[in-house]
Amino acid sequence: MKTTQEHNARFSAMTFASVYPLYIAKIEKKGRTRDELLQVIEWLTGFDETALQELILKKSTFAEFFSQAKIHPHAHFITGMICGYRIEEIQEDLTRNVRYLDKLVDELAKGRKIEKILR
Repeated sequence: MKTTQEHNARFSAMTFASVYPLYIAKIEKKGRTRDELLQVIEWLTGFDETALQELILKKSTFAEFFSQAKIHPHAHFITGMICGYRIEEIQEDLTRNVRYLDKLVDELAKGRKIEKILR
């Protein structure tokens, strides 16, 4: 399934602050911790807890968030389907990075071991 320009633009304008509480709720509902979520986010983006809080307070969009991120060199090993899209087929960098993050959060919520998530 190919992403559209509108789909990509939505991610560009969406704030990380609006999605972060949803990530927390999702993983805590499944018995995982915020520390585990922070570990996964830091692995993918390089942002520690302090940097994340700054981005949340500034209401950074995903475009701003990922433009400042240092994406892990093994992120390309994140594959599979998320929201009807095959991650490895997404051409737009921003959309692919958002889907990487979504996939990692899903894996955490599904109970996958941290060692396996952090490829």
